[in-house]
Amino acid sequence: MTTAADRADGADRLRVATFNLLSGRSLSDGLVDHDRLGRAVTALDADVLALQEVDRSQERSGGHDQAADLAAATGAREHRYVETVHGTPGTDRWLPSDPVIEGQGPGYGIALLSRLPVLEWHVLRMSAGPGRFPVAIPGRPPRVVLLREEPRAAVAAVLAEPRLTVACTHLSYVPGFNVWQLRRVIRWLSRLPAPRLLLGDLNMTLGLARRVSRWAPLVTAPTFPSPAPKLQLDHVLAHGLPAGARAAGGPLTAEISDHLPVAVDLTLAHAHGLTRG
Repeated sequence: MTTAADRADGADRLRVATFNLLSGRSLSDGLVDHDRLGRAVTALDADVLALQEVDRSQERSGGHDQAADLAAATGAREHRYVETVHGTPGTDRWLPSDPVIEGQGPGYGIALLSRLPVLEWHVLRMSAGPGRFPVAIPGRPPRVVLLREEPRAAVAAVLAEPRLTVACTHLSYVPGFNVWQLRRVIRWLSRLPAPRLLLGDLNMTLGLARRVSRWAPLVTAPTFPSPAPKLQLDHVLAHGLPAGARAAGGPLTAEISDHLPVAVDLTLAHAHGLTRG
């Protein structure tokens, strides 16, 4: 809970984080261990947590509903899982997600978890680009395969206190597609209440993300690949933060994934009271 001392300066404080889970797989042994995944995510201690590459009912991850499990583990009051692929990505046995079949078998997508009260949820869906494209598959040794591009999505929560919009997305790895998608997400978010945060694996460098979005990056450090990061693909972008707002954070280490998680401690001056759940 936020203490009286925390409130003395009239500021709200919250921690936001983003993590591409790689379905919870560890690069050390190639396995998905449910307990190890839970430890990695709860260690972030985030009030609002954006997750990408989230499995539901996938054999490779033990059939778990990872979004629901992690929401329970982190004490989230609410969460939204958005399925983008129905079936198993990385194979030819998948379909674009469809509300009629969602939940009837394995799925894969993104999720947003919140320990803070949410006033509204919003979802944006984007269709897949045409064709097959080379993708590096983590492993020992890593391999490159040609895969169909997947549909993409964004999910946003409008928080009650502090009043701001936090969104999660996972954009295409195909150059050009990801730029078009980021522009679309930014336009979509511009219709939701400010201030606004966009978290996720944008599959583009810091310079490109800043130039395309025209939003302020709150983290500037490499996040990928996790054993020896060289590129920043995982971002926290901000728009419309009030005067006096402060942000501090960066990449953290974790037992899983080929991406590092990113966390930011945000102080919003002269805002309404905040209770951490």
